[in-house]
Amino acid sequence: MVLFPNCKINLGLNITEKRADGYHNLETVFYPVAIKDALEIIPADELSFQLSGLEVNGNKNDNLCLKAYELLKKDFEDLPYVNVYLHKAIPMGAGLGGGSADGAFMLSMLNKKFQLNLSEPQLLKYALQLGSDCPFFIINTPCFATGRGENLVPVNVDLSAYKIVLVNPGIHVSTKEAFSNLSPGMPAKSIQDIIAQPISTWKDELMNDFEKNVFEQFPAIKEIKNILYDAEAIYASMTGSGSTVFGIFESDAELNLTFPANYFVKTLL
Repeated sequence: MVLFPNCKINLGLNITEKRADGYHNLETVFYPVAIKDALEIIPADELSFQLSGLEVNGNKNDNLCLKAYELLKKDFEDLPYVNVYLHKAIPMGAGLGGGSADGAFMLSMLNKKFQLNLSEPQLLKYALQLGSDCPFFIINTPCFATGRGENLVPVNVDLSAYKIVLVNPGIHVSTKEAFSNLSPGMPAKSIQDIIAQPISTWKDELMNDFEKNVFEQFPAIKEIKNILYDAEAIYASMTGSGSTVFGIFESDAELNLTFPANYFVKTLL
């Protein structure tokens, strides 16, 4: 069985409160984007995991696909072993949620393949145990998210009539450090209200709270945003805590963007 986990971008990101449990409350709109990994499972005599594509840092045994399997195995002792094949095309540590998507899609795949009969609410609970933005990939439609990112309400946002350009400079931004430099607070206007307005108004109102400190630390990321606006993007922003920046352009925009050869650049039509 093969599925193709997609990534996401954040349309606005406000960190509203530091919680007693050490997490942060936020508000954002998660929007699915069609850059995809490939994930395959095959029934086997023992559990195995193979990677290809973009390099994945760290211990592969910590991969969320394996963690998703182990999570279900605790409650479903008869869950068969599988060979897991993951081909990475989504840059890691880029604010795109690729690892979270892989873990969430693994849950959905195991549920369907082995007829575990888990409902969507049950899958959402499992996904939250993997990570704060994993539940979004169970629903995988545009959602206004609050809490840690697990409280999801579908929203009517459709960017299919536009070009979206994603640029990742290969810079690693520490999410922990990015959070530590923030001063949480409630925004004057909710992202849920801003997102309902014409895209032409987003530039002045739809903000990512991580940008200020990340841009100061990594001017190259800020420069990407400047280049996208110089190319007449309607809206441009960093996604998540970085380092990917995206721009939304009119569908007939003629783009002549130049970035260093080592940058990951993808235009979605």
